[in-house]
Amino acid sequence: MPEISNTKQRLTIRIGRGTLSFSQPTDDGTDVMFEPYVVKSGISMAANLREAFKTSELLMNPPKRVRVVLDADVLMVPVESFHEEQAETLYFHAFPSKEPLAVYYNVLPDLNSVAVYAMNKDLRLVIDDHFQDVNMIIALSTVWRHLHQRSFTGTRSKLYGYFHEKRLEIFSFQQNRFKFCNSFDASRAHDSLYFLLYVWKQLQLEPEHDELHIVGDIPEQEWLLKELKKFLQNAYVINPAADFNRHPVTTIKSMPYDLQTLFIKGR
Repeated sequence: MPEISNTKQRLTIRIGRGTLSFSQPTDDGTDVMFEPYVVKSGISMAANLREAFKTSELLMNPPKRVRVVLDADVLMVPVESFHEEQAETLYFHAFPSKEPLAVYYNVLPDLNSVAVYAMNKDLRLVIDDHFQDVNMIIALSTVWRHLHQRSFTGTRSKLYGYFHEKRLEIFSFQQNRFKFCNSFDASRAHDSLYFLLYVWKQLQLEPEHDELHIVGDIPEQEWLLKELKKFLQNAYVINPAADFNRHPVTTIKSMPYDLQTLFIKGR
């Protein structure tokens, strides 16, 4: 799979489980134009994207190059165990599906892992009809890489939780590998509290010493943090503005943390 280019003229389309947005750096590269699209329920994401080409300002005269950031189910495979010809079989074994899907993967060399994921084939066809140069990236990869680097600060072990689109990604690192990585339903804050504390206990982290960091679209944030601190001495919410030294991108309303991380830190 070709590497993702960071060329400023490349349009970025982020496709979530129920969201769609378009982004592109300004000509001088100092800011990012961000255009969320109101997804219509009852029709497919492919149909929504076709409609977006009729109304979106950033899609009126799009460049030939596009980066597609996809929020989807991910199968993590250790890099030493990954074989490209087995990717599709492994993915559908982990995530059975009746819809037509095309399987892709991103190699994460700094984490010695490969992220395997899939996109609806009709959706990919719409993208191919409008762009000559298409590169794919799983949305979580930018968050993993950034927080992996953060995990080296200090001597305490760290557990991370990223909330997005009613999902909670919980992960932890040990040197240059995942120690834990899994996805949970985060539609209810009480469930999220249970999942975070369960994983903490499973990893045998120390409540008086180790750290928990949560970020993203956190449900009932104040309540959740208060409850976490009843059990953990070091539980924190990551503030993107502080995390990225008040970068202008962090002021863009409704831009997901994974997209902010992509534009600020790169792939």
